[in-house]
Amino acid sequence: MKQLYCPWREKYSDDSSKIRQPDATETECVFCKQFKENNDKENFILKRYKHNVVILNKYPYNPGHLMVIPLLHTSDIDQLSPEERAELIELTSKASTLLREALHAQGMNIGMNLGTWGGAGIPSHIHMHVIPRYDRDTNFLTTVSGTRAISYDLHEIYEKLRPLFH
Repeated sequence: MKQLYCPWREKYSDDSSKIRQPDATETECVFCKQFKENNDKENFILKRYKHNVVILNKYPYNPGHLMVIPLLHTSDIDQLSPEERAELIELTSKASTLLREALHAQGMNIGMNLGTWGGAGIPSHIHMHVIPRYDRDTNFLTTVSGTRAISYDLHEIYEKLRPLFH
């Protein structure tokens, strides 16, 4: 794969030395830090619920890529209570519906990467990805160079989606 210079991701890379470790604590966790802050707009938090948070991914694979993240800091889905897991799935379903309606997504990728060896970028805190897919969202740039071009502003997507989560 070829490399694409992305200086705007430097902060994420610098902060990831510990958060990418499977044993990162709640105080080291990027998600837990955001949940404790009172700055939902800057952190792209769309809505806080009883057990989970819906948040836009700051480094999306596609426009509208969001995550449903339990408030409980855990790397193991089995540690969630039945109520926490049920809300996680209900919010995932709701997010999928809203992305189809608001952003006209034609398809959806939904899933979790559990553990470092399962591909989790932040293995210490589980999170469900909801990635909208669009006609022709893979083009020559992706095919030839393994690079994704996101042609939508994250702030605009946030403003469009935020009022839909209630």
